[in-house]
Amino acid sequence: MKKTEGIHHITAIVGNPQENVDFYSGILGLRLVKKTVNFDDPGTYHFYFGNKEGNPGTIITFFPWEGARKGIIGGGQVGVTTYVIPKGSMSFWVNRLNKFNIETTQTKRFGETYLSFNDVHGLRLEFVERDTTLNNDWTFDDIAPNVSIKGFGGAILYSTNYLQTEKTLTKTLGLEKVDENDTYLRFQSTSNIGIIIDLKKEDVRPGLSGVGTVHHIAWRALDDKDQLDWQELVHNDGYSVTPVQDRNYFNAIYFRERGQILFEVATNPPGFLIDESIETLGQSLKLPPQYEKYRNQLEEVLPKIVLKNKLK
Repeated sequence: MKKTEGIHHITAIVGNPQENVDFYSGILGLRLVKKTVNFDDPGTYHFYFGNKEGNPGTIITFFPWEGARKGIIGGGQVGVTTYVIPKGSMSFWVNRLNKFNIETTQTKRFGETYLSFNDVHGLRLEFVERDTTLNNDWTFDDIAPNVSIKGFGGAILYSTNYLQTEKTLTKTLGLEKVDENDTYLRFQSTSNIGIIIDLKKEDVRPGLSGVGTVHHIAWRALDDKDQLDWQELVHNDGYSVTPVQDRNYFNAIYFRERGQILFEVATNPPGFLIDESIETLGQSLKLPPQYEKYRNQLEEVLPKIVLKNKLK
Protein backbone atom coordinates (compact mmCIF):
# COMPACT_ATOMS: atom_id res chain seq x y z
CA MET A 1 0.00 0.00 0.00
CA LYS A 2 1.17 3.50 -0.84
CA LYS A 3 1.78 5.72 2.20
CA THR A 4 2.18 9.48 2.49
CA GLU A 5 4.92 10.67 4.84
CA GLY A 6 2.47 13.08 6.48
CA ILE A 7 1.47 16.73 6.34
CA HIS A 8 3.25 18.94 3.80
CA HIS A 9 1.48 22.20 4.72
CA ILE A 10 -1.80 23.62 5.99
CA THR A 11 -3.42 26.67 4.39
CA ALA A 12 -5.88 28.96 6.15
CA ILE A 13 -7.87 32.14 5.53
CA VAL A 14 -7.23 35.13 7.80
CA GLY A 15 -7.90 38.86 7.95
CA ASN A 16 -5.47 41.77 8.23
CA PRO A 17 -2.05 40.72 6.81
CA GLN A 18 0.05 42.71 9.30
CA GLU A 19 -1.85 41.13 12.20
CA ASN A 20 -1.20 37.72 10.66
CA VAL A 21 2.55 38.40 10.36
CA ASP A 22 2.74 39.85 13.87
CA PHE A 23 1.07 36.79 15.38
CA TYR A 24 2.95 33.97 13.62
CA SER A 25 6.32 35.69 13.35
CA GLY A 26 6.20 37.99 16.35
CA ILE A 27 4.37 35.91 18.96
CA LEU A 28 4.89 32.29 17.85
CA GLY A 29 8.39 32.97 16.50
CA LEU A 30 7.93 31.15 13.21
CA ARG A 31 9.98 32.30 10.26
CA LEU A 32 8.27 34.07 7.37
CA VAL A 33 9.89 31.93 4.70
CA LYS A 34 8.02 33.26 1.67
CA LYS A 35 6.08 36.39 0.85
CA THR A 36 4.27 35.95 -2.45
CA VAL A 37 0.75 36.36 -3.88
CA ASN A 38 -2.31 34.20 -4.25
CA PHE A 39 -1.85 32.75 -7.74
CA ASP A 40 -5.62 32.94 -8.34
CA ASP A 41 -5.99 36.43 -6.82
CA PRO A 42 -2.64 38.23 -7.24
CA GLY A 43 -3.88 41.38 -5.49
CA THR A 44 -3.78 39.33 -2.26
CA TYR A 45 -0.75 38.07 -0.37
CA HIS A 46 0.13 34.45 0.22
CA PHE A 47 2.36 34.05 3.30
CA TYR A 48 4.31 30.95 4.28
CA PHE A 49 5.62 30.46 7.84
CA GLY A 50 7.78 27.57 9.03
CA ASN A 51 11.10 26.58 10.50
CA LYS A 52 14.44 28.10 9.50
CA GLU A 53 14.70 26.12 6.25
CA GLY A 54 10.99 25.96 5.44
CA ASN A 55 10.87 22.16 5.57
CA PRO A 56 7.73 20.26 4.57
CA GLY A 57 5.79 19.45 7.72
CA THR A 58 6.50 22.87 9.26
CA ILE A 59 4.72 25.20 6.83
CA ILE A 60 1.48 27.00 7.56
CA THR A 61 0.31 29.29 4.77
CA PHE A 62 -2.25 32.08 4.72
CA PHE A 63 -4.51 33.97 2.38
CA PRO A 64 -5.03 37.27 4.27
CA TRP A 65 -8.19 39.01 3.08
CA GLU A 66 -8.86 42.26 4.91
CA GLY A 67 -12.59 42.67 5.51
CA ALA A 68 -13.53 39.15 4.42
CA ARG A 69 -16.44 37.41 6.14
CA LYS A 70 -15.84 35.49 9.35
CA GLY A 71 -15.82 31.74 8.82
CA ILE A 72 -17.42 29.04 10.96
CA ILE A 73 -15.29 26.05 11.92
CA GLY A 74 -17.14 22.83 11.20
CA GLY A 75 -17.44 19.73 9.09
CA GLY A 76 -15.30 19.53 5.97
CA GLN A 77 -12.40 21.33 7.61
CA VAL A 78 -9.29 20.98 9.70
CA GLY A 79 -10.74 21.93 13.08
CA VAL A 80 -7.49 22.32 15.02
CA THR A 81 -3.88 22.65 13.86
CA THR A 82 -1.35 21.02 16.18
CA TYR A 83 2.26 22.13 16.64
CA VAL A 84 5.08 20.17 18.30
CA ILE A 85 7.18 21.96 20.90
CA PRO A 86 10.21 20.51 22.72
CA LYS A 87 9.83 18.48 25.90
CA GLY A 88 9.83 20.75 28.93
CA SER A 89 8.83 23.93 27.05
CA MET A 90 5.11 24.05 27.86
CA SER A 91 5.48 26.49 30.77
CA PHE A 92 7.50 28.85 28.55
CA TRP A 93 4.66 28.95 26.03
CA VAL A 94 1.96 29.39 28.68
CA ASN A 95 3.84 32.42 29.97
CA ARG A 96 4.58 33.84 26.52
CA LEU A 97 1.00 33.54 25.28
CA ASN A 98 -0.34 35.00 28.52
CA LYS A 99 2.11 37.91 28.10
CA PHE A 100 0.27 38.80 24.88
CA ASN A 101 -3.15 38.32 26.52
CA ILE A 102 -3.87 35.11 24.64
CA GLU A 103 -6.19 32.86 26.59
CA THR A 104 -4.98 29.25 26.90
CA THR A 105 -6.47 26.02 28.19
CA GLN A 106 -4.87 22.63 28.79
CA THR A 107 -6.56 19.38 27.83
CA LYS A 108 -5.55 15.73 27.55
CA ARG A 109 -5.98 13.45 24.53
CA PHE A 110 -4.54 9.95 24.15
CA GLY A 111 -2.32 10.49 27.19
CA GLU A 112 -0.79 13.74 25.91
CA THR A 113 -1.28 17.26 27.30
CA TYR A 114 -2.30 19.95 24.81
CA LEU A 115 -2.13 23.72 25.21
CA SER A 116 -5.06 25.14 23.22
CA PHE A 117 -5.55 28.72 22.04
CA ASN A 118 -6.80 30.79 19.10
CA ASP A 119 -4.79 33.01 16.79
CA VAL A 120 -5.63 36.66 16.25
CA HIS A 121 -8.28 35.79 13.63
CA GLY A 122 -9.89 32.83 15.40
CA LEU A 123 -7.95 29.91 13.94
CA ARG A 124 -7.74 27.09 16.51
CA LEU A 125 -4.22 26.00 17.43
CA GLU A 126 -2.63 23.74 20.02
CA PHE A 127 0.84 22.80 21.27
CA VAL A 128 1.99 19.36 22.36
CA GLU A 129 5.37 18.32 23.73
CA ARG A 130 6.96 15.49 21.74
CA ASP A 131 10.39 14.23 20.81
CA THR A 132 11.19 14.56 17.12
CA THR A 133 14.43 14.48 15.16
CA LEU A 134 13.54 17.68 13.27
CA ASN A 135 14.83 20.74 15.11
CA ASN A 136 14.21 24.43 14.45
CA ASP A 137 17.28 26.66 14.74
CA TRP A 138 15.35 29.86 14.01
CA THR A 139 15.45 32.33 16.92
CA PHE A 140 13.24 35.34 17.58
CA ASP A 141 13.02 37.50 20.70
CA ASP A 142 13.48 35.08 23.62
CA ILE A 143 12.32 32.05 21.60
CA ALA A 144 15.49 29.96 21.41
CA PRO A 145 15.81 26.55 19.71
CA ASN A 146 15.29 24.73 23.03
CA VAL A 147 11.68 26.04 23.16
CA SER A 148 10.89 26.93 19.53
CA ILE A 149 8.10 25.29 17.54
CA LYS A 150 9.52 22.32 15.64
CA GLY A 151 6.74 21.92 13.11
CA PHE A 152 3.34 20.29 12.90
CA GLY A 153 2.32 17.64 15.35
CA GLY A 154 -0.70 16.99 13.17
CA ALA A 155 -4.31 18.11 13.06
CA ILE A 156 -7.82 17.37 14.21
CA LEU A 157 -10.17 16.79 11.28
CA TYR A 158 -13.91 17.53 11.34
CA SER A 159 -15.79 15.53 8.73
CA THR A 160 -19.36 15.56 7.48
CA ASN A 161 -19.01 11.77 7.05
CA TYR A 162 -16.28 10.55 9.35
CA LEU A 163 -16.47 6.89 8.32
CA GLN A 164 -15.77 7.89 4.71
CA THR A 165 -12.92 10.16 5.84
CA GLU A 166 -11.48 7.28 7.86
CA LYS A 167 -11.50 5.19 4.70
CA THR A 168 -9.71 7.96 2.75
CA LEU A 169 -7.03 8.35 5.42
CA THR A 170 -6.29 4.62 5.59
CA LYS A 171 -7.12 3.14 2.19
CA THR A 172 -6.10 6.08 -0.03
CA LEU A 173 -3.39 7.92 1.93
CA GLY A 174 -2.03 4.90 3.76
CA LEU A 175 -2.16 6.26 7.30
CA GLU A 176 -2.24 3.66 10.06
CA LYS A 177 -5.00 3.68 12.66
CA VAL A 178 -3.14 3.53 15.98
CA ASP A 179 -5.69 4.42 18.68
CA GLU A 180 -9.30 5.25 19.44
CA ASN A 181 -11.33 6.70 22.30
CA ASP A 182 -14.92 7.86 22.74
CA THR A 183 -14.30 11.09 20.82
CA TYR A 184 -11.52 10.54 18.28
CA LEU A 185 -9.88 8.06 15.94
CA ARG A 186 -6.09 8.49 15.80
CA PHE A 187 -3.97 7.86 12.69
CA GLN A 188 -0.23 8.05 12.11
CA SER A 189 1.97 8.51 9.06
CA THR A 190 5.59 7.57 8.51
CA SER A 191 7.75 10.69 8.89
CA ASN A 192 9.24 12.51 11.88
CA ILE A 193 6.98 15.59 11.81
CA GLY A 194 3.33 16.28 10.96
CA ILE A 195 2.33 12.67 11.45
CA ILE A 196 -0.61 12.42 13.90
CA ILE A 197 -4.16 12.93 12.64
CA ASP A 198 -7.12 12.80 15.03
CA LEU A 199 -10.53 12.43 13.40
CA LYS A 200 -13.62 13.39 15.38
CA LYS A 201 -15.93 10.38 15.68
CA GLU A 202 -19.13 12.08 14.59
CA ASP A 203 -20.54 13.65 11.47
CA VAL A 204 -20.04 17.37 12.03
CA ARG A 205 -22.35 20.00 10.61
CA PRO A 206 -20.65 21.70 7.63
CA GLY A 207 -18.54 24.73 8.42
CA LEU A 208 -18.44 28.01 6.53
CA SER A 209 -15.24 29.02 4.76
CA GLY A 210 -13.92 32.43 5.79
CA VAL A 211 -11.57 34.22 8.15
CA GLY A 212 -10.35 31.93 10.93
CA THR A 213 -10.82 28.65 9.05
CA VAL A 214 -8.50 26.22 7.29
CA HIS A 215 -8.87 26.13 3.52
CA HIS A 216 -7.06 22.82 2.92
CA ILE A 217 -4.52 20.36 4.26
CA ALA A 218 -1.71 19.11 2.03
CA TRP A 219 0.04 15.74 2.18
CA ARG A 220 3.61 15.04 1.09
CA ALA A 221 4.67 13.52 -2.23
CA LEU A 222 8.36 12.68 -2.62
CA ASP A 223 8.71 14.21 -6.10
CA ASP A 224 6.87 14.77 -9.38
CA LYS A 225 6.79 11.09 -10.29
CA ASP A 226 5.47 10.14 -6.87
CA GLN A 227 2.79 12.80 -7.22
CA LEU A 228 1.62 11.36 -10.54
CA ASP A 229 1.37 7.99 -8.84
CA TRP A 230 -0.78 9.62 -6.15
CA GLN A 231 -2.91 11.26 -8.81
CA GLU A 232 -3.59 7.89 -10.44
CA LEU A 233 -4.29 6.22 -7.09
CA VAL A 234 -6.73 8.95 -6.00
CA HIS A 235 -8.51 8.76 -9.37
CA ASN A 236 -8.73 4.96 -9.18
CA ASP A 237 -10.25 5.26 -5.69
CA GLY A 238 -13.14 7.17 -7.25
CA TYR A 239 -12.25 10.76 -6.42
CA SER A 240 -12.23 13.68 -8.83
CA VAL A 241 -8.64 14.93 -8.81
CA THR A 242 -7.23 18.06 -10.47
CA PRO A 243 -4.41 18.24 -12.99
CA VAL A 244 -0.99 19.12 -11.58
CA GLN A 245 -0.79 22.79 -10.55
CA ASP A 246 2.56 24.59 -10.53
CA ARG A 247 2.89 26.49 -7.23
CA ASN A 248 6.53 27.54 -7.81
CA TYR A 249 7.82 25.95 -4.59
CA PHE A 250 6.00 22.66 -5.09
CA ASN A 251 3.54 21.08 -7.50
CA ALA A 252 0.04 20.36 -6.27
CA ILE A 253 -3.00 18.23 -6.98
CA TYR A 254 -6.32 18.59 -5.15
CA PHE A 255 -9.32 16.43 -4.34
CA ARG A 256 -12.23 16.72 -1.93
CA GLU A 257 -12.72 13.57 0.08
CA ARG A 258 -16.20 12.30 0.90
CA GLY A 259 -16.32 14.02 4.28
CA GLN A 260 -15.91 17.30 2.33
CA ILE A 261 -12.36 18.13 3.49
CA LEU A 262 -10.22 19.57 0.71
CA PHE A 263 -7.01 17.53 0.42
CA GLU A 264 -3.91 18.44 -1.55
CA VAL A 265 -0.90 16.30 -2.41
CA ALA A 266 2.19 18.51 -2.73
CA THR A 267 5.73 17.64 -3.80
CA ASN A 268 8.60 18.09 -1.35
CA PRO A 269 10.86 19.73 -3.99
CA PRO A 270 11.83 22.21 -5.22
CA GLY A 271 11.28 24.06 -1.92
CA PHE A 272 11.67 27.68 -0.87
CA LEU A 273 15.37 28.16 -1.60
CA ILE A 274 14.98 28.25 -5.39
CA ASP A 275 14.63 32.05 -5.47
CA GLU A 276 16.09 33.22 -2.12
CA SER A 277 19.07 32.25 0.00
CA ILE A 278 18.69 30.70 3.43
CA GLU A 279 19.77 34.05 4.91
CA THR A 280 17.19 36.13 3.03
CA LEU A 281 14.11 33.90 3.05
CA GLY A 282 10.88 35.88 3.29
CA GLN A 283 12.41 39.33 2.93
CA SER A 284 11.36 40.15 -0.65
CA LEU A 285 8.08 39.88 -2.53
CA LYS A 286 8.41 36.88 -4.85
CA LEU A 287 6.14 36.60 -7.86
CA PRO A 288 5.49 33.70 -10.24
CA PRO A 289 6.71 34.37 -13.80
CA GLN A 290 3.22 35.18 -15.13
CA TYR A 291 2.88 38.10 -12.70
CA GLU A 292 6.41 39.50 -12.80
CA LYS A 293 5.45 42.04 -15.48
CA TYR A 294 2.84 43.42 -13.08
CA ARG A 295 5.27 43.83 -10.18
CA ASN A 296 5.00 47.63 -9.97
CA GLN A 297 1.20 47.57 -9.94
CA LEU A 298 1.06 44.75 -7.39
CA GLU A 299 3.51 46.46 -5.06
CA GLU A 300 1.25 49.51 -5.17
CA VAL A 301 -1.89 47.48 -4.40
CA LEU A 302 -0.52 45.15 -1.73
CA PRO A 303 -0.36 46.65 1.77
CA LYS A 304 3.09 47.31 3.19
CA ILE A 305 4.19 44.63 5.64
CA VAL A 306 6.72 45.22 8.43
CA LEU A 307 8.71 42.33 9.91
CA LYS A 308 9.32 43.54 13.45
CA ASN A 309 12.40 42.59 15.45
CA LYS A 310 10.35 42.24 18.60
CA LEU A 311 6.74 42.60 19.67
CA LYS A 312 6.07 44.44 22.92
